[in-house]
Amino acid sequence: MHWKILIAMFLGVIWSLISGYFGLNNFTLNWINPFGVIFINLLKLIAIPLVLFSIVTGVIGLSDPSKLGRMGLKTLGLYLITTVFSVSIGLIIVNVFVPGYNHNSDTRVNNRLEYEIWAYENNIEVKDGRNLMLDESDEKLKKIRLKLNSDSKKKEYKEISKKQINQKSGPLQPLVDIVPSNLIQALGNGKLMLQVIFFALFFGIALIMIPSDKTKIVRHFFHNMNDIFVKMVFIVMNFAPFFVFCLMSGVLAKSADNFDQLIDIFIQLGFYSFVVLFGLLFMLFVFYPLLLKVFGVKIGYRDFFVGMSPAQFLAFSTSSSAATLPVTINCVNNNLKVPSSVSDFVLPIGATVNMDGTSLYQAVAVIFLAQYHDVDLSVLQQLGIVLTATLASIGSAAVPSAGLIMLMIVLDSVGLNPIWVAIVFPVDRILDMCRTVINVTSDATVSAIIAKTEKLID
Repeated sequence: MHWKILIAMFLGVIWSLISGYFGLNNFTLNWINPFGVIFINLLKLIAIPLVLFSIVTGVIGLSDPSKLGRMGLKTLGLYLITTVFSVSIGLIIVNVFVPGYNHNSDTRVNNRLEYEIWAYENNIEVKDGRNLMLDESDEKLKKIRLKLNSDSKKKEYKEISKKQINQKSGPLQPLVDIVPSNLIQALGNGKLMLQVIFFALFFGIALIMIPSDKTKIVRHFFHNMNDIFVKMVFIVMNFAPFFVFCLMSGVLAKSADNFDQLIDIFIQLGFYSFVVLFGLLFMLFVFYPLLLKVFGVKIGYRDFFVGMSPAQFLAFSTSSSAATLPVTINCVNNNLKVPSSVSDFVLPIGATVNMDGTSLYQAVAVIFLAQYHDVDLSVLQQLGIVLTATLASIGSAAVPSAGLIMLMIVLDSVGLNPIWVAIVFPVDRILDMCRTVINVTSDATVSAIIAKTEKLID
């Protein structure tokens, strides 16, 4: 299946080039792209009920509440460790390579002035104490203001940032958001996956505290429903290569209208993309295999990546760890030999709270944007990025480009302009596809380690 998906992705790229050359983009968007959208909708349709039934089934399989608590602490602890490490790697490589530094002095001054004007208009103290506004003529500032006011893309993200950033809430608001007030509402909204997980854990714990003879019918119901949704995954995945071809063709066809402009942006952001990819590849091919070795998980290097390749390719094509969750569970069970009692508990939580690729990307993006605007962030501010990016990645929805909204939160936390996400937006889709692979691989790694520490696999 992974070879079929890879070939389908390649054919999707080829078709998008052909359709762009012969002016068939409208045909692609109208008659091919909808099947890719259908594919994503089917996976999302399955994902939320699967999370609910798989977690309850996983908790039922544990039987012993003390074992549940032990496994839960291990899971959250490992997810926290991998997330902090990924943010730290991102900060190290972006400070070493300095991708945001512009050697053109005029461009660097203009970017710096753009930051200072924004800080002045929003009553925010300039972080590094410098102030070029005092050294520049009013005429030059007027031109920069005119440019900022006419930039429709930044206006669009300014509206988004107002909604996402300026919501006042107390320090315990994230804890309040985990507990649902309406289960139906939580099940109907993919952004409320944490609430679904909370309910599933709460329900499962209550279920195993009642004698099994009284809950036999309920236990059978959840086991059978879980089997049904897994079967639905197999049915959808039989057509995955066709759907992935349509998905890739549609995504690239949407970008082809401004192809020349995109090429210029890709050249400008190429170094930034290289740094992000370097960090992601380090996590994928060095950190996770090493982590498995440290915990004594005896899975061969090649066996691990071949076993996880269907989920990784699907994660790359869909950019959604939630949509990939059914396939991830299947790969971990059948290829890594992790029992379902572990995978059904660990993986749904990981798909929601464990976003290593997203957190690394946020760390690199924030420093890159600061470098791009000639803003020097102190060591203390960069340590603050570690904390904020970790918490933001936990709250990030497991859907495409959710990290972009979280990036606004991290930028705002260090006193930088959230609207700057518009600068990295053109390459976000490609990087989003790559970092989703890291998220899925991290979930699989942690599930294998948990199974090993619980002595459930050799």
